[in-house]
Amino acid sequence: MSGLQKLEGRDIRANRFRETLAPPEYRAVFHPVTAIDTGLVEAWKDLAREASEPNIFYEPWFLRPALDQFDHHPDLRLFLLWAGEPGASRLLALLPIGPASHFGRWPVPHVQNWLHHNCFLGTPLVRHGYEQLFWEQLLSALDDCDWPGFLHINGMTIGEPLDRAMRAVCGAQRRRCDLVHSEARALLQSELGPDAYLSENVRGKKRKELRRQAKRLDELGAVTYAHRTGAEDIDQWIDEFLELERRGWKGFGGSALDSAGQTRTFFRDALLGAARAGQLERHDIRLEGEPLAMLVNFHSGRGSFSFKTAFDEAFARFSPGVLLQLENLRILDNPAIAWMDSCAAEDHPMIDSIWSGRRHIGRFSIELKGLSRRAIFHGLRLGEDLMGKIRGREIFDPTERQQ
Repeated sequence: MSGLQKLEGRDIRANRFRETLAPPEYRAVFHPVTAIDTGLVEAWKDLAREASEPNIFYEPWFLRPALDQFDHHPDLRLFLLWAGEPGASRLLALLPIGPASHFGRWPVPHVQNWLHHNCFLGTPLVRHGYEQLFWEQLLSALDDCDWPGFLHINGMTIGEPLDRAMRAVCGAQRRRCDLVHSEARALLQSELGPDAYLSENVRGKKRKELRRQAKRLDELGAVTYAHRTGAEDIDQWIDEFLELERRGWKGFGGSALDSAGQTRTFFRDALLGAARAGQLERHDIRLEGEPLAMLVNFHSGRGSFSFKTAFDEAFARFSPGVLLQLENLRILDNPAIAWMDSCAAEDHPMIDSIWSGRRHIGRFSIELKGLSRRAIFHGLRLGEDLMGKIRGREIFDPTERQQ
């Protein structure tokens, strides 16, 4: 029997089991990623508009190109929670999830949400008000299926509604739920305007240096700053971005988007999809019409995500990437956007020096029912705790400071 057939049978058993635990109107299913139709996409879009926590990385225009281009486990599924009959009711939650044979470098089987190298957030898409129901239904379905090990949620926001609901459900069920890694990345969120924010967060000497660099750049020729939210000239713009990034250190290291056909196609399809959805924002600085720095942002609800940036390293002495980020501060004047996630690594030397806010992102390991599963979970956690003590590693949980 194939993996697909096994999982189809697993879905049926999980649905039967859940009928005794939840109101009959709610239906949870594991949906094949190869069977996404127009009806599901429309319900998915509606869910994203009403999500408790925006996450563009799990919206259809971003996730579907990723599924098309990047490798994933053949048993990867979309966990879907419906308000009633699947496909004929409101979609309440969605999470790409599947089995994994390794946990980091360790050969430990488990279940986890799906991420890839260009996916910077793994928070599930859940309709506002259904956070606890989502975790109850997800954990019940996983308890009843035959995927091995424990549940690992990677890249989820810490201290926000879905984290709080997860901990509440696990606490009520006496189920271990451990934060096993956390990091803080730059976040732009303020009631101040762009100029006031810059003055408050960047020291005067640095601001003076940036003004000097901008003036020296102007002396080289006509410098233009552009901001686009539509699809005008998007194909040419994408080509320019890919070339600009490829000419830099990422290109030499083989990690540029243009270094492989899969990432090149994914990037183009994602931007075109975001443009059609009205969620794309593009910035660039040009010298005599040639791009010096380019930036891609994606918007969702009241949130925004700074996805990718590239700059011409031949002009590094003018800091075009930083100058472009100063233009990006104008998002503070947009009343429709409350915050922007940098999607950057922790302690990023450039963006951390401009944005003062921090967003905490974590990885959680959650116990599932079954003797063998619990043995795997407790054995792994014991090993992780031991290695953490040896290396002197501490995991910061900002929710403990709030209590």
